[in-house]
Amino acid sequence: METVTIGKALNLGLRRALEDDPKVILMGEDIGRLGGVFRITDGLQKDFGDDRVIDTPLAESGIVGTAVGLCLRGYRPVLEIQFDGFVYPAYDQIVSQVAKMHYRSRGLPIVIRIPFGGGIGAVEHHSESPEAYFSHTAGLKVVVCANPNDAYWMIQQAIASDDPIIFFEPKRRYWEKGPVDTDAEPYPLHAARVARPGTDATVVAYGPMVRTALDAATAAAEEGRELEVIDLRSISPLDMAPVYESVRKTGRLVVVHEAPSNVGVGAEIAARVTEQCFYSLEAPVLRVCGFNVPYPAARVEEDFLPDLDRVLDAVDRSFGW
Repeated sequence: METVTIGKALNLGLRRALEDDPKVILMGEDIGRLGGVFRITDGLQKDFGDDRVIDTPLAESGIVGTAVGLCLRGYRPVLEIQFDGFVYPAYDQIVSQVAKMHYRSRGLPIVIRIPFGGGIGAVEHHSESPEAYFSHTAGLKVVVCANPNDAYWMIQQAIASDDPIIFFEPKRRYWEKGPVDTDAEPYPLHAARVARPGTDATVVAYGPMVRTALDAATAAAEEGRELEVIDLRSISPLDMAPVYESVRKTGRLVVVHEAPSNVGVGAEIAARVTEQCFYSLEAPVLRVCGFNVPYPAARVEEDFLPDLDRVLDAVDRSFGW
């Protein structure tokens, strides 16, 4: 057991995957000599060579297209999209080729790593939350880590999978520390987990909003309310069983994510919970999300992002019904 940041945990997970399978290769812009803009791949090209940790041109469509060809030759490419907003030039390759070729074949083991979300004071195209696009696409799987232990294990599980996986990483949480047990049995990749037990209301989140939800639960406890926080971890497929179990216990649900609420992951969760837990609900399912506008300038991003106060306000409104 050691305490590391999420960024370091990802680095350690990638290193272990490279050691375990010579067919694993990393590709991306500036991931080799520089170690990536967030230094997630720091030191890996030096140790494994530039034929396995490959600096690519600034061409996301070309990166993904090349990875498809490598898969057909038996490799397991792991791609880094430098920032969330840069994935759109590769969207056609991912949706029209990766997802559909996988569906028609015996497997297409591509992992596409995407640092996503806001909170780092960046310029345009560097703070997007595009997860709903990929979650809607049949043939893709979408997972999101929220703590160092999950980061370490989930990246290895994604690389070992024969499915194409979009692997979202909460960039503003890269420097948060936590324990990593490198000898433990990993949690199933596509399973949700109760991050904090509670009895009064359920708060569901993923990625960067898990920490926000946990902070809200701590604040609520000081007022006598025990919130149960569920970290989804996987948003395609969704593991709804822990959510249903929690809602049937608490009778209230608040879903939190950074992406805009319109046709977002939260809307899907609300629909499923309404279908399966209608008679257990004491209030409508509420969503705390980014607003339905393009991501704003850095100086006002804190007004856009869901925070502790907005989560607690939603909980209060739920109890007001």
